[in-house]
Amino acid sequence: MTAPALEPFVHPALFYQGEKEYLHGTVPFIRDGLKAGEPVAVAVPGPNLALLETALGEDAAHVKFLDMTDAGRNPGRIIPKVLRAFADAHRQTHVRIIGEPIWAGRSSVEYPACAQHEALINPAFQGRNVTILCPYDADRLDEHVLTDAYATHPLVISGGKERLSTAYAPEHVVARYNQPLEQPAAADELSFHADQLPNARHFAVGHAARLGLSGIRLEDVALIVAELTTNSVVHGGGSGTLRVWAEDSQVVCEVRDHGQLNDPLAGRRPPARDQLGGRGLLLVHSLADLVRIHTGPDGTAIRCYVTRY
Repeated sequence: MTAPALEPFVHPALFYQGEKEYLHGTVPFIRDGLKAGEPVAVAVPGPNLALLETALGEDAAHVKFLDMTDAGRNPGRIIPKVLRAFADAHRQTHVRIIGEPIWAGRSSVEYPACAQHEALINPAFQGRNVTILCPYDADRLDEHVLTDAYATHPLVISGGKERLSTAYAPEHVVARYNQPLEQPAAADELSFHADQLPNARHFAVGHAARLGLSGIRLEDVALIVAELTTNSVVHGGGSGTLRVWAEDSQVVCEVRDHGQLNDPLAGRRPPARDQLGGRGLLLVHSLADLVRIHTGPDGTAIRCYVTRY
């Protein structure tokens, strides 16, 4: 598939090898924006954040910096809470953002959500006067990650050269990673209906506490489960199944129902100021450390990971 026209929204992938190529591909992008009077944000993992702050010197004071390992731990909140939050604050001018949501160390459980995020940036910003540059560490990332980057970015920069991606097909990436979720070896399970929503919330909180969550993390579970089970009752056929289990350092809550989630950007759009509803999945993305979703003809499963600390 041939890449579409790049203006006004531009979304290039930057393949880099080592610090020198990283700085060569990012620092001029930042300084050109500052010289043009454009707002610039940088959301990259901590080590690269420090590298850029040092390289920019005094110019760093004019850039908004975010550690992507924190702000973007859950890929599902990057569009509304990082990219759109910055772009929407500067609607009257062209905006430049560097966003690096995929780094060496991202787990295989996280990666499908990362790939879908990169693909969904394109419809989320279509028609907006924004450039989002996405660096990829070509030395340390797996080959399939780089292959996916050609499908999720209409423009690729490699070895200092820019070219259109002939493999650009973001909708195919969204569909390909809409995978049935692998089942856990063991989980505590509760079926619920409309009059059992408080029971479902108490069930989740009680099991999460026994699995090691406490304090604000238990409050997060209560809110996540309340939103997901309510959505199941209202939009998913009136009932659903809640499951809770531990996975490494995280507690996982999953809600399944018979509804279909037809909008892949659901939960990734900041709500309009006068919007009365539709904030539930956005809140879930904000609270969870990872959200995995599978939707199909038989229903939808939403799986949320909450880290114990």
